[in-house]
Amino acid sequence: MVFRFLFFTLRNKPLAPFRVAPRCGKGGETLWSNQINGCMDNKTLAKALRKIRKAVKSFRSLAVTQISLENDPFRVLVSCLLSLRTRDEVTEVASERLFALAGTPEALLLIDQKTIEEAIYPVAFFRNKAASLLDICHHLIKDHNGKVPDSIDELLALKGVGRKTANLTVVLGHKGMGICVDIHVHRICNRLGYVKTKSPDETESVLRQKLPKRYWREINDLLVAFGQNVCKPVSPFCSSCVVAEWCPKNEVERSR
Repeated sequence: MVFRFLFFTLRNKPLAPFRVAPRCGKGGETLWSNQINGCMDNKTLAKALRKIRKAVKSFRSLAVTQISLENDPFRVLVSCLLSLRTRDEVTEVASERLFALAGTPEALLLIDQKTIEEAIYPVAFFRNKAASLLDICHHLIKDHNGKVPDSIDELLALKGVGRKTANLTVVLGHKGMGICVDIHVHRICNRLGYVKTKSPDETESVLRQKLPKRYWREINDLLVAFGQNVCKPVSPFCSSCVVAEWCPKNEVERSR
């Protein structure tokens, strides 16, 4: 009798709708979703960033961000160059050693390349970076009166400076507007389905068109910290992720 009652009740009771994260197909088409176009929109991104902002508060601040608190564009530029392809903890120590020797372009030019190499080792490509630093200091003094320019185009003209470094120097060094996109930002924006791009430079271009400006300056700090600790390149921690309900897990083959 009880079984018959339950069966009748369940059969006649409408099932509550359940939410699933959007799944974007190879061409961007919706596979299974309750969102228009199947990919993350700005309203959903805002919710995700609020969650991420709260989650990363317990994580260690990035080395370049910490250095930017000194309000010195030159130190931001140098530390960002050292950070390329280098672990954050290595960048922090290498930057401290170098700045103990010289903190201005003029002072750095008084040091030979071998000494700079020894100070910044073991950052990746330390020999090339030491040579680039000397070349940059030379041009800063020659072309910019020893000051770090505040425009991305002028920064890109310096040896060894790419779009990531240029944007980060503008944002953290000059408190200007820019979108710094490193591999973490590129990966997570694609994994969330907010963009569908092939490279960090392409991601930056799309974000400049799509991302609301109020998020431009903070997007790098948020997603780099989140990417280093939760949304890792391989086997991310999806089971404890604060934005899992909105994430389609694009290109994720295995997770924890």
